[in-house]
Amino acid sequence: MREHKTHKKRQVALYVTFDILSAIISWTAFFLFRKGFIDSSFGGIQQNVSLDSNYYYGLASIPFMWLFLYYINGYYKNIYKKSRLNELIQTFLITILGCIIMFFSILIDDIVDTYQSYYKSILFLFIIHFTTTYIPRIIITSITNAKIHARKIGFNTVLIGSNEKAEKLYKKLQSTKKSSGNMFVGFVNVLQQQSYVLNNYLPHLGYIDDIHDIIKEHAIEEVIIAIESKEHKHLETILQKLEGIKIIIKIIPDNYDIISGRVTLNSIYDEPLILIHHDLMPAWQENMKRAIDVFVSLLVLFLGSLFYIFIAIGVKLSSPGPVIFKQKRIGLHGKPFYIYKFRSMYIDAENNGPQLAEINDARITKFGEFIRKYRIDEIPQFFNVLIGNMSLVGPRPERQFFIEQILPHAPHYLHLLRVKPGITSWGQVKYGYAKNIDEMLERLQYDIIYIENMSIYVDIKILIYTIKTVILGKGL
Repeated sequence: MREHKTHKKRQVALYVTFDILSAIISWTAFFLFRKGFIDSSFGGIQQNVSLDSNYYYGLASIPFMWLFLYYINGYYKNIYKKSRLNELIQTFLITILGCIIMFFSILIDDIVDTYQSYYKSILFLFIIHFTTTYIPRIIITSITNAKIHARKIGFNTVLIGSNEKAEKLYKKLQSTKKSSGNMFVGFVNVLQQQSYVLNNYLPHLGYIDDIHDIIKEHAIEEVIIAIESKEHKHLETILQKLEGIKIIIKIIPDNYDIISGRVTLNSIYDEPLILIHHDLMPAWQENMKRAIDVFVSLLVLFLGSLFYIFIAIGVKLSSPGPVIFKQKRIGLHGKPFYIYKFRSMYIDAENNGPQLAEINDARITKFGEFIRKYRIDEIPQFFNVLIGNMSLVGPRPERQFFIEQILPHAPHYLHLLRVKPGITSWGQVKYGYAKNIDEMLERLQYDIIYIENMSIYVDIKILIYTIKTVILGKGL
């Protein structure tokens, strides 16, 4: 497992290293081209070609611009699943975008004798950058694909299913001349039997109820569902148990009609499988969302630093205890983390067990009422956002205690664990703080709808409504 992760990190580092080198080479060639062929001919005066301060400013900033564009586009994700055709198109389009950015930030102020100089410069930049970027990429990707096809590297896979269909699928995938990358570590049964057909080929890892532990223990990256016709009624339960886990789920085609959601057919060489998509946002929006999270969090934490000192003094004077209150919550893919807040309650507020805040709650201090009204107590959560536990916008994180009470009434709550929890959410804006389990269930529907309609545009709307709520003091 550790070796597999290390290899992936090395692979990403390899792509990043060559992308930085291509950015340096293309910027240097472009700079010399402008100085040697464009500027030198302007006005008939020969210019000295030298690397001045403008070159070094560009050298320090332009490679980071290109890396940012690749990151936003999601190029460094799923490095073992790259299509060379998609890589060609992706590199081509991002190169065009980057050249346009450089044109308006660098070339537009050039003094030129004709507009043809602009065209020559931008065309030269495009050709040199695309060439120096794409050639190393196609070589690295081709070598990686060759290793995957030869079964030298791949991704740990578990089969859900234990009989004839699972056996047939396993044999087909293992007998293909070129591997799709699936490295089977075992199978999981759905119905209890005395013996399983797949016992002859793979180790039995356990029952479907143990799937979470199995995936974690064996570092599973893909799950292929190959169940018998008599097990079809359990398909919804299987998918529910896989909810909130960061894995790729595939299923044999004859189950297609009973699957709901966004699915597309995905061919693994000669054996077509259905891929159940977990991507709720396009890669560029997902990465842009993270970039916005980091930028806004740094801005808020830096600009408000003096203000936070006064809040800390207010909390300290309101009652004995620490300024910052931390509490364990459940986040992305069910992983626990500590959420931070300015303390608004007395330190013994939950001596009788976990409780939700209520109107006129005696556990809240006088100063605590003020900071909760304007949601000032939530400000330390920008640190959670900065380190990646949370996002600006996303379903509010809950404690395990309350999740266990919600699940019997709404098993689809696990759907929320597909995304990072947020400081604010549509459920928070539309419904406010929940004071009991029933209100949590009502708020849940808003968060589910948000997840199915996630976009940067929706996030911005929620943030605007949140700012309005804070200004009007409707935090309670």
